[in-house]
Amino acid sequence: MKVLVSDSLSQSGLDLLYRQTDLTVDLKTKLGPTELANLIPDYDALIIRSATQVTAKVIRAAKNLKVIGRAGAGIDNIDLETATQQGILVFNTPTGNTVAAAEHTITLMLALSRHVLPAGISLRDGEWSRKRFMGGELYRKTFGVIGVGRIGSEVIRRLQAFGMAIIAYDPYISVEAAERLGIKLVERETLLQEADYISIHVPLTTKTHHSISSREFGLMKSNCRLINCARGGIIDEEALYVALKEQQIASAALDVFEYEPPTDYRLMALDNFLATPHLGASTAEAQELVAIEVAQKVIDALHQLPIENAVNRPNMDQFEVLQPYLKLAERIGSFQSQTVEGQISEIRIRFNGELFKKDVTLITVAVQVGLLKPILQDSVNHVNAPLRIQQRGIRVSETKHSTQNQFTNSLVVTVVTDRTERTVEGTVSSTDSIRLVRIDDIHLHAEPEGHMIMIYNQDRPGMIGTLGTTLGNHGINIADMAVGRKEIGSHALMLINIDSKVPRHVISQIETLPTIIFVKQIEF
Repeated sequence: MKVLVSDSLSQSGLDLLYRQTDLTVDLKTKLGPTELANLIPDYDALIIRSATQVTAKVIRAAKNLKVIGRAGAGIDNIDLETATQQGILVFNTPTGNTVAAAEHTITLMLALSRHVLPAGISLRDGEWSRKRFMGGELYRKTFGVIGVGRIGSEVIRRLQAFGMAIIAYDPYISVEAAERLGIKLVERETLLQEADYISIHVPLTTKTHHSISSREFGLMKSNCRLINCARGGIIDEEALYVALKEQQIASAALDVFEYEPPTDYRLMALDNFLATPHLGASTAEAQELVAIEVAQKVIDALHQLPIENAVNRPNMDQFEVLQPYLKLAERIGSFQSQTVEGQISEIRIRFNGELFKKDVTLITVAVQVGLLKPILQDSVNHVNAPLRIQQRGIRVSETKHSTQNQFTNSLVVTVVTDRTERTVEGTVSSTDSIRLVRIDDIHLHAEPEGHMIMIYNQDRPGMIGTLGTTLGNHGINIADMAVGRKEIGSHALMLINIDSKVPRHVISQIETLPTIIFVKQIEF
């Protein structure tokens, strides 16, 4: 069997491959898509990092390819849909950089606390100024972590050794799971108001983009220190500049930026700002771990052994039959994740119709994938989603009903939190298009696709026109709209498909309209 390594890989990983007597290993880097497409038909496995682009053309040319291994977490350089259609297993290695990222977060915290960078520069310039760089201790301070995922949890464990009081905001971890970690779950605003240190460990999504901005800085303590080693764009860098310049917060450290390299270096000129050029995963140990992991998994895959972190669906026959419902399930999960309030404790999935007499495991997993994707820093997939749900203490239950309502088959997902309970029902049409047909007790027909906004309002005349005018005034075009209500004069629900994302200030304007109860922006 032949293995092609098309990006640089740590020697430890290469040596592991070379030791396999039944493998022929070729290292050929800096291949363009056309050159790779010409080479790939001879190979059974492909190992890449971020540089190689595995396009649909490359995959279709790969007549013998059985597995693609990504050394690292990101898979945006692989045409995953085409790989799945061709029956090629794709996996990544997201855990190798966990310790490196956690340690870098703490490195920046300590550097801020003890003014390491400005003190070092001062000494290099011939100054000896001890009083000027009086620092602070982590001991007995309050650390606030936004996102208790893989890296966030490792940061927590290490900071507990410093004697810090730890509070966390993460609506996707149960109280029981938080107690096992020894942390206290709080509301987001409470964390911003009480923490002496705040560290971000969430992915960049529509919901988290610029989620730390002027309003949030106004809630923080004046002695608060902010750290972000997660994703650029979560912090509004313009608002951060103002907050640091006006000393609304004490200091900040970023390892990631909205644009890399940054296009605006004003932050770098501030004495209370510290930056590193996206070094979170840049340790020799992390690179070696990733290389060994990807090599071993390729070896296992070629010998038909089980693989963790597979990112495409393993059962191709069942996938073909259930594909429309898998898409529906993932969209319902994502919809719930982006709209429900509070700490999620339970997911109830009800299957209505004859189709679901078969094994529904893949559909249940797809709901969990959709629920986790908007919030997990890990690259969540159909292999690890059930484990991630279990780790967060979220209960999952299934029920099947062969009796039909107005739809031949439908999927009903109820999410229970400490503040509310929301039910979403969806179905698939005869043309395989997916539709949301019920939100709680309100019936409608909406396509969960692209950019959407969900508006809950009092049922009053003129609301549709007022909303359309508001969006139109900002150049936002409505593509489709679904409206429903329980009864005249009660509450109404609008699900609106739009051609572009709605800016935050427009959402704020909609929220101030008469009779509006809440507005949620949703991205699929």
